[in-house]
Amino acid sequence: MIRTLWGSALVVCAALAAARPAPREIRGVEALARAYDFILEARFDQVDAELRRACGPAPPEACDVLSATALWWRILLDPESQALDAEFSATADRAIRTTEAWTERAPDAAEPWFYLGGAYAARVQWRVLRNEKLAAARDGRHIKNALEHAVALDPDLDDAYFGIGMYRYYADVAPAAARFLRFLLLLPGGDRKEGLEQMLRARNRGRLLQGEADFQLHVIYLWYEGNTTRALRLLQGLHERYPANPIFVARIAEIQEEYEHDVTASLATWRGLLAAAREQRANAPLLSEVQARLGIARQLEALHQTDDAIEMLQRVVALRPIAPHGALPLAHLRLGEAYDRIGSRAAAVNAYRSAQASALVPDARNVRQQAAERLRRTPDAQRAEAYRLSLHGWRRLESNDLPAATAALERSIVLNGSDPVARYRLGRLLQARKDDAGALAQFELTVRAGRSGPPPILGNAYLEAARLHERLGRTEEAIGYYRTATSLFGAAADTRVAATRALTRLRAK
Repeated sequence: MIRTLWGSALVVCAALAAARPAPREIRGVEALARAYDFILEARFDQVDAELRRACGPAPPEACDVLSATALWWRILLDPESQALDAEFSATADRAIRTTEAWTERAPDAAEPWFYLGGAYAARVQWRVLRNEKLAAARDGRHIKNALEHAVALDPDLDDAYFGIGMYRYYADVAPAAARFLRFLLLLPGGDRKEGLEQMLRARNRGRLLQGEADFQLHVIYLWYEGNTTRALRLLQGLHERYPANPIFVARIAEIQEEYEHDVTASLATWRGLLAAAREQRANAPLLSEVQARLGIARQLEALHQTDDAIEMLQRVVALRPIAPHGALPLAHLRLGEAYDRIGSRAAAVNAYRSAQASALVPDARNVRQQAAERLRRTPDAQRAEAYRLSLHGWRRLESNDLPAATAALERSIVLNGSDPVARYRLGRLLQARKDDAGALAQFELTVRAGRSGPPPILGNAYLEAARLHERLGRTEEAIGYYRTATSLFGAAADTRVAATRALTRLRAK
């Protein structure tokens, strides 16, 4: 949970410059700040050059911590991969050794104690990621002790309060198992309210910690404070300041999907990342492209647009990526599922076998097992054909081929009349044929199906039904449908906006 808490730890003493003359021991702050910005922008190929320029006037121990921080952020780009673990462990250990030696040489200066906290914090995040709970707790104790020593020597070191606040917050909200671990290590308890206040103090007063603080605070607001809106606002601010770092935009897309269940918003965000990767506006462009294509395919499947999802997954397979970790076998697995959904069993079987053959060891995503299960289970051929015809009919409608769309959608309904998506698509077809009564009947069948359909399509069904009721002079029915469309969880933003405008117009009459 500590994650990237201390990427900026090595430069936080610079916050004092905003309130009073910089202390004598703060050296090379501006150069360190530039290096830190390169880290947050994921421009890792330039970080070493910036550090060479910074140290120099900045203490070499500060650059040791920054080097570990840069490696940590590189790991965050692809956290399931352990390719950088040995290098990171050695770099973090070196930062701890050099900053500990500095505290021994200058025990009465705040700066070395602060950097010591930063060095341990870089390592604790990695240990949390690798599930080394006991070792992480020990590092947490070192962080707390070092930072409290720093603020005892210099109470105005505002950014130091962020790490102390993080400890106090998580020590209070941690689950029972973690609290027991804290007891074994003789660590003091926490205070959720005070911890958050200290973090916000550092975030608001610190000159250089804001990016790191915003990333940590978004996790807190999302997981513990139940404030998804604020978490997203923090990430969007980070994306605006560091637009080439794919971590921030990917996290936005994931929150839109997992917490807001907003498929259309997540799809748009993933598409934005794909465009940035293709245009070389995102750092780690190949990794970003693969990650974006997998995300896009997932959202397209949720919208019952499997043909487009297949195209996305085929592009991933063609790239044969080695990053993100496990992307290739996962793409094969998802491709098999997509083929099965449209009834292409032979293609699905080939994809599942490719997933098994390319699965990694260890297989953290259980791709091999999932592929084996799908090979043993043949999907219902009638439902798959109904799904394929529904999708084909929708594509023919988009091309204004109404006869072909009619034949496909009507046959889909015969094979699976309970599919709300096919009903919605048939309603749109009947609208195009100027059959408002028939269209309304289909939209209302979609609405009655309720939770069995994707929320964006259900929201559109409410909106289109409301428009037809309004056209037929049934104002009260229209208002009821519009009102639902404005507040339906998971409905597309465009749907909610259109329904809100219609409600405003009707109420003004």
